[in-house]
Amino acid sequence: MRIFTVDSFTDQPFKGNPAAVCLLETPRSDEWMQALASEMRHSETAFVLGQGKGAPYLLRWFTPEAEVALCGHATLASAHVLYSIGAASGLIDFSTKSGILTTEQLDHGRISMDFPSYLPAEISPPSTLGEALGVPVTWVGMGRLDLLVEVESEQVVRDLTPDIDAFAAIEARAVCVTARAADPAGGVDYVSRFFAPRVGVPEDPVTGSAHCMLAPYWSAKLGSDSLVGAQLSRRGGIVHTRVHGDRTQLSGHAVTIWSGELHV
Repeated sequence: MRIFTVDSFTDQPFKGNPAAVCLLETPRSDEWMQALASEMRHSETAFVLGQGKGAPYLLRWFTPEAEVALCGHATLASAHVLYSIGAASGLIDFSTKSGILTTEQLDHGRISMDFPSYLPAEISPPSTLGEALGVPVTWVGMGRLDLLVEVESEQVVRDLTPDIDAFAAIEARAVCVTARAADPAGGVDYVSRFFAPRVGVPEDPVTGSAHCMLAPYWSAKLGSDSLVGAQLSRRGGIVHTRVHGDRTQLSGHAVTIWSGELHV
């Protein structure tokens, strides 16, 4: 079976977020998929299984330590692979643990993904949050899966050196730290970083699923349905977002780094 590594939410190799994409020929066990994801060591490995003409592809995502219910960058990578090898065109439907997710190849080279929106609800900060971050916070909320923390400025987000072990004690899949962009005229509206040690990812380079929470949050604050978010990890990446009702459209570029054959 074929396997690929794809850098997502970037148009440059070795930037954005790398994902492995495995095109399954037959169903495999959860244990086998988890073992391969641990072998690949990317933040997510996507497993794609075709079900015949007209049926959605089955899509599942695994970190090196656990299966996750939603992953944006590995969905983008999966769609990119199917488009680039000629296996699909137009709209692609993926059947996932978060429902049917649809992708589309856009004229300007980006791939769009129709995802659910998860507007976070304000909560009291967890007792260990201050210890984990080491900086003051201005707002804390909980989305479907992750904790969202707004801080004072883009520079604070850039300079964070959090206590990753303390994050692991917080009851959430991950902690997403965000702020308004320092210069919105530069083409970016908000910035973020994403820490998920509970699922084996100390810091994720670019997190599509987090923007299902970030996009409705910042769209409500900034009064615009269409925004651009930058994730300020070492690799960095750009996510274009558009909120429409209870859905968020995420779009970005992707680049294939290598492909090969699995012999197991």
